[in-house]
Amino acid sequence: MLDVHNIALGYRKNGHLNTVLTDCSFAVEAGKLTSILGPSGVGKSSLLRILAGLDIPLAGTVSLFGQAITQPHADVGFVFQNATLLPWLNVRANVAFGLDFVCRDKLSKGEIQRRVAGALEEVGLQHAAELMPSELSGGMAQRVNLARALAKQPKVILLDEPFSALDPVIRTQMQTLLHDIVRYHNAAAVMITHDIDEALTVSDDILLLGGTSPAKVIGHWQIVSPYPRSDLLSLNDIRLDILRTLKHNQHQTHTNTDELDYTI
Repeated sequence: MLDVHNIALGYRKNGHLNTVLTDCSFAVEAGKLTSILGPSGVGKSSLLRILAGLDIPLAGTVSLFGQAITQPHADVGFVFQNATLLPWLNVRANVAFGLDFVCRDKLSKGEIQRRVAGALEEVGLQHAAELMPSELSGGMAQRVNLARALAKQPKVILLDEPFSALDPVIRTQMQTLLHDIVRYHNAAAVMITHDIDEALTVSDDILLLGGTSPAKVIGHWQIVSPYPRSDLLSLNDIRLDILRTLKHNQHQTHTNTDELDYTI
C-alpha cells in the first residue's frame, strides 16, 4: 500500500547541503504496522513528515497505491506526540476539526457527525464528547488525538512517538487500541518510537536507522509472533539483535543513543 523508495533528506546550513538520511526504502502493507527506531538526529520525525506530504525529500519518492504523495493527502492521518487539541473546542469539535476544509472532498454535516461519533466510539470516548481539553487526562487527550486522525478514515496512519508521555498502564492500553485499529481499518501504519519493547509489542516490521552520516536503514526485523504479545521474552533474540546493532553503530559513529530504552 505505502511504498517508500530511496528517500534522502537534509537541510542547508551556511550555504552547504547537509544530508541527514539517504537510501531509505521500505513498504508497508495494508493492516500492518512498521515501527522506526534510531538515535536522535537521524531524521525519524523528518521522514514521517515526508511520508505525510508535509515536506519534500532531497531525493526519492513516497507513493500510496502507486500515486505519489507530494503534499498533505486526504488518505493520510497524522498522530502527533502531543495531543495538540484546540483548547476552545470541545472533544467532538476537536475530532471534527479539518473534515470540512476546502482541500478535502465535500462532506455533509450528517457524514461529519457520523464519522466523529464512530471515531469517538472506537477510542472509547463517546461519553466525553462535550468535555473541554482542560478536563481530559493525558490518556484521554491522546485518544482524542487518535480519534481526530481516524475521523478522516485514512488508509495510512502516521504516529510520532504517540504514547511517550503516558504512564505504563495507559500506554499499554493505547498500544492494544492502536493494534486493533490498524487491523480493523486495514490501514498501513508507521510509528516512530524510542522504546524497543513498544516496537516489539505492536509491530509487524521494525526498521532501525543509523550508521555514519548520512544515516540509512541499518536493520530490519519482521515480527511474526501472534498478538497479543504479553510475554516479550519470546522475542528476546530480536531485542538483543536490535541492541547489538545499535551498540555496534554507536561504537562506529559515537552517536548519542541515550534516548532509546535499552531495558532487557
